[in-house]
Amino acid sequence: MLDRTERRFGLKPKRLAADTAYGTGRFLGWLVGHRIAPHIPIRDASERDDGTFSRTDFRWDRRRGVYICPSGKVLNTTGTVHDGKTLRYRASKFDCEVCALKMQCCPNGPARQIPRDVHEYARDVTRRLMRTKAFLKSRDQRKRVEMRFAHLKIHHGFERMRLRGLSGARDEFLLAATVQNLKTLALRLLGPPPARRRASFA
Repeated sequence: MLDRTERRFGLKPKRLAADTAYGTGRFLGWLVGHRIAPHIPIRDASERDDGTFSRTDFRWDRRRGVYICPSGKVLNTTGTVHDGKTLRYRASKFDCEVCALKMQCCPNGPARQIPRDVHEYARDVTRRLMRTKAFLKSRDQRKRVEMRFAHLKIHHGFERMRLRGLSGARDEFLLAATVQNLKTLALRLLGPPPARRRASFA
């Protein structure tokens, strides 16, 4: 959709706000590669809650393309991409066997391994953006828009299109949005209905 919009109208966004469902490595990699700032929250499942080291305890050496464990040992990868998206970095079995931190690192295995998304660089870029004021502003703006769609679904039963074709969908959505805007206008000008007003003061 972004490619089509740029080809047809010459429009390219500087940033893109979306929910966590769009925070996949592949999509983030595409955005970063096209110099579009991804204002998309990332769901990180790499943190462990069993007392052993998480991936954040391992330092990523970007120049060499390896992970460094808390003991200073190197985790390498063969370069094989698993499931089309993940590289596996493994420590040496001989290093792990004699390591004093083994019970905190890989108590149930001979050596520690860390999965890394092939687009992890884009995920790192997004993590840094998540700490900026611009990201928080995009999040608030996105929520304002999404609340309107949620209101249409919950209060007006607008869960799916009933008219066929693009023109039918356009007309149907325009009518639903008009009703929603008229309702908002009435509430702002006249206030809530008497029954609701009495309940709020009770």
